[in-house]
Amino acid sequence: MTKLAKLLHFRNELSQGRFSLKDARDTFSLHYCTSWAGFSTARPNFVADGKHGGRIFAPYSVYKGKAALSASPVLPTFTKTESGGLRVDRRGVIMLTFLPAIGERKYDSEKRQMFALSATEVGSLISLGSNDSCEFFHDPSMLSSNAGQVRKSLSIKPYPDSTGYFVSLGVVNNILKTNDRFTVPVTNAEFAVMRAAFSFALPHIMGWDRYTNQLPKSTDQGPPKVNRQVMDSEWER
Repeated sequence: MTKLAKLLHFRNELSQGRFSLKDARDTFSLHYCTSWAGFSTARPNFVADGKHGGRIFAPYSVYKGKAALSASPVLPTFTKTESGGLRVDRRGVIMLTFLPAIGERKYDSEKRQMFALSATEVGSLISLGSNDSCEFFHDPSMLSSNAGQVRKSLSIKPYPDSTGYFVSLGVVNNILKTNDRFTVPVTNAEFAVMRAAFSFALPHIMGWDRYTNQLPKSTDQGPPKVNRQVMDSEWER
């Protein structure tokens, strides 16, 4: 099927609500290094009042020949204070997920590795210039006797011609005796999407959107309900 025919088929499927993840890969991944934004795999489930009935999945993903990179915000959780207010119980993050390629347009989710960007690390990423680089190190047992057993390093380095960045994750697990490394080339256009999305998500992972949208103290209504979101830990893998 030609590229034009695929695009026409995609538009027809989209208009009739039959668009699938496989269609997206077949339509947009016409070359092994072509990337595309991650589409939600959760079907719409709206209740009678127009509100969504389930958790929303909307990652931004970049699929390349040797590995894939997916980014999504994880909101903070809150706990009630004795005065009846709310405070952040667990800080939010931008979760980066790396998956190795096992074939053409095929990726192994069982061997995924995750890296959780804190608010400050997000700030470092979105402030990068075209020739700048940054690197972050995570050790889950840094303050214990098990320090160094699992080490994660994330680096973002510019292309030599300044047309994009190499996003690399290295994971050394001395417990499992494994050493994994992923590198995903990200174009300037893809990085611009990540920069804009991360900038938008930053106050949300900090919980400041709840702070600025809170009801006035004079209101008789109680504090807003806490929407506790299960946070996937980057240390699961």
